Amino acid sequence: MASSCTSSFLYCLLFICISLFVSFTFAEDPTVSYKFELTYITASPLGVPQQVIAINGKFPGPTINSTTNNNVVVNVRNKLDEDVLITWAGIQQKRSSWQDGVLGTNCPIPPKWNWTYNFQVKDQIGSYFYFPSLNFQRASGGFGGFIINPRSVIPTPFDDPAGDITVLIGDWYIRNHTNLRKTLDAGKTLGMPDGVLINGKGPYRYNDTLVPDGIDHETINVEPGKTYRIRVSNVGVSTSLNFRIQNHNLLLAETEGSYTVQQNYTSLDIHVGQSYSFLVTMDQNASSDYYIVASARFVNESTWQRVTGVGILHYSNSKGKASGPLPDPPQDQYDNTFSMNQARSIRWNVTASGARPNPQGSFRYGSINVTDVYLLRNTPPETINGKRRATLSGISFVNPTTPIRLADEYKVKGVYKLDFPNEPLTGPPKMETSVINGTYRGFMEVIFQNNETKMYSYHVDGYAFFVVGMGYGEWTNDSRGTYNKWDGIARTTTQVYPGAWTAVLISLDNVGVWNLRTENLDSWYLGQETYIRIINPEKNNKTELPIPDNALFCGALSRMQKPQDISPGTTIRFSGGGYGWLMMMMIFIGGFLI
Repeated sequence: MASSCTSSFLYCLLFICISLFVSFTFAEDPTVSYKFELTYITASPLGVPQQVIAINGKFPGPTINSTTNNNVVVNVRNKLDEDVLITWAGIQQKRSSWQDGVLGTNCPIPPKWNWTYNFQVKDQIGSYFYFPSLNFQRASGGFGGFIINPRSVIPTPFDDPAGDITVLIGDWYIRNHTNLRKTLDAGKTLGMPDGVLINGKGPYRYNDTLVPDGIDHETINVEPGKTYRIRVSNVGVSTSLNFRIQNHNLLLAETEGSYTVQQNYTSLDIHVGQSYSFLVTMDQNASSDYYIVASARFVNESTWQRVTGVGILHYSNSKGKASGPLPDPPQDQYDNTFSMNQARSIRWNVTASGARPNPQGSFRYGSINVTDVYLLRNTPPETINGKRRATLSGISFVNPTTPIRLADEYKVKGVYKLDFPNEPLTGPPKMETSVINGTYRGFMEVIFQNNETKMYSYHVDGYAFFVVGMGYGEWTNDSRGTYNKWDGIARTTTQVYPGAWTAVLISLDNVGVWNLRTENLDSWYLGQETYIRIINPEKNNKTELPIPDNALFCGALSRMQKPQDISPGTTIRFSGGGYGWLMMMMIFIGGFLI
């Protein structure tokens, strides 16, 4: 009798737990889930067999397709022979730098382990990409597109396209990432890339001399008369690329989460780490296929001819193959003024709704008082402590063995210094774990001063910033008189031209520890980065989510890391925080009832 009562009680308790779990789950925003298995495969994108990083056996990896306010769950299983972290370039991970996937906030995922990312794309839309952030791995692959669609109740400033196409472009080396790392560690430069890939594929054989036979190329199939949304991201190592489609206009509509004033371009420079959305109407007569081109910019084009990606736009009624010379890039090899003016022409559509119904421009960033100013200057790599290093403001960043955010959570002292200078150091460069002390709800002005002869891109995790000014020479206080304080584009990655500066404004409303870096992989690897630490003095779960249940521990906290059972089908992880205990109780009760 007692056994029967106990059984009935347990069934009743299990029913209550299941009901609570279902009600909790459906009360939240929808969830999109992905499983990523990272492995090495052999591929020949430029006709030479080489090792690349695949996700689920594919290169590039799958496109994550989500909608505003979705919860995104990505389980990453690391089958590489080195640590891995995946970062979500441009995704702002509101209130949760725990999910950022860089060494300043997360311990790496060891080989043969898996870890589940769980974050919300709250109040966001737009075109982005993800990639592995450690050990130069992006140079071998592991990247893919990331789309955040608007909710159906929010109007977009254009008609629904006939299709949505992701295009990943980037320079590419036949040497894999480990060999490229060794080159940099030896104090050498990487040299000219071996080519440019479009969606992981080499160039169409438009030229028998420059392109060998047998290379697979990308083909995009379209229907005549229809308009498509083409999302283009530069996922390469360090080369700016000019993107164009033969005989077709590129109507720019969005970049990294902001709708733009719609303007037609025959071609657009896309710098490392940047993403754009174009509306392209198939309005040609389809007498033949058309070239899709991504060619190197700001280099000696006569020697960099082979660093060109070529794909094919194929109309369903096409009458023949593409032929003849490629469409010309901008003819400004020795004068970057055209490109800078093009960049300045990209404006925020302040009348369009974003992720929410209010117009994007209602923020009125130009009327907010600046609370902090940082002038970040890069210079050519220097030898520091016997090593060739890259710097920002005279500091070459050293990643700590204990992530900064984890050190704060567990009050580990001596991990970093909160002393990054507002202006470049005047003394010799140094290697430090030096971090910017951001003011919660402050408004920061950051000026990127590029004192090198090559193009740079800079990115801030966790934020979209307003690009308010660009100019040649040294930035001065008087440069503020040229700022665009009304409709400067809000984005996550900006270019800084050689011998020039770019100014951005950042509203520091996202609590956490956020990476500020160059997207040029070689300089990033050599130390050109820092972090912005933003702490709410009134600690609560409304401004920052608690440390996830499945957090990894390393460095000074490695003793806290429990072994992971890596046998198939046995790993159970709970990272929901709020209802993880419900799942645990359901399994516990279920065990008694079996």
